[in-house]
Amino acid sequence: MSATISSSGLDTPFVPMPTWRAYLALTKPRIIELLLVTTIPTMFLAAGGFPKLTLVLWTLFGGSLAAAGANTLNCYLDRDIDAIMERTAHRPSATGQIAPAKIVIFGLILSFASFIVLGLTVNRLSAFLATVAILFYVVGYTMLLKRRTSQNIVWGGAAGCMPVLIGWSAVTNSLNWVPVILFLIVFFWTPPHYWPLSLRYKDEYAAANIPMLPVEQSPAVVAKQIVWYGVAMVAISLMLIPVAQMSWLYSVTAVIVGIWFINESLQLQKRVKRDVNDLAPMRLFHLSISYLSILFLVIGIDPFIG
Repeated sequence: MSATISSSGLDTPFVPMPTWRAYLALTKPRIIELLLVTTIPTMFLAAGGFPKLTLVLWTLFGGSLAAAGANTLNCYLDRDIDAIMERTAHRPSATGQIAPAKIVIFGLILSFASFIVLGLTVNRLSAFLATVAILFYVVGYTMLLKRRTSQNIVWGGAAGCMPVLIGWSAVTNSLNWVPVILFLIVFFWTPPHYWPLSLRYKDEYAAANIPMLPVEQSPAVVAKQIVWYGVAMVAISLMLIPVAQMSWLYSVTAVIVGIWFINESLQLQKRVKRDVNDLAPMRLFHLSISYLSILFLVIGIDPFIG
């Protein structure tokens, strides 16, 4: 059975997914994977070595439920604009494959389950932080910021920083300056990670009336902002060295991948000045994922080096 997505104005053949796969798609598994990349190393750093395996598994399970719940509710709230954008037009919420009421119920069940799982198996602080992350992403970002300001991803991205706080609190049942610095690394990483994607799909965001920075400002302004956020991110990553007493491994790696990231940001800025029709912004987008993955991988290894 096939149909055409008419609400988006795209003459694109649509083949419904199996129901289980449609519900899974609502949770945005790839985003959850990226969140877990920061959670696990943070737990290793907090424990100064290997945390209890059961604690890691319950934390990852509860954190995944929280992210899945938030993403599902985001799909419900954004189903109108998702249907307009080709990149998101095949989401089950946009195509109508899953009824809106069922999406809301599914999202709320996942969100509530995350609070119960973390509260009963990890600790109350982690459960509270997960709930704050859900509310900030759904209410703060999706409902209040996304359609109103070009700085939406800057402040809305704070929800994606919460896994490091959850991972740290799961091990220590407390917070200090180390997880705050980890939070800020991800916070300043989010805009230069997402804005290149927004540059690539600028026309789609404009058609959906979403005021992403590349829609509101010229590529030159966006590239400049990316460079400055990248510099701030790298500077903060180096602050972790004295605060968390990181070893030579993290210190060297943070410098190398930091230079790598800033250089690619500057290359994007050069391409903007040379030819706005040949920006290749996805190079920086994919590099940013590699940067964060490498940095946090080393954060997880570092306790065994010192």
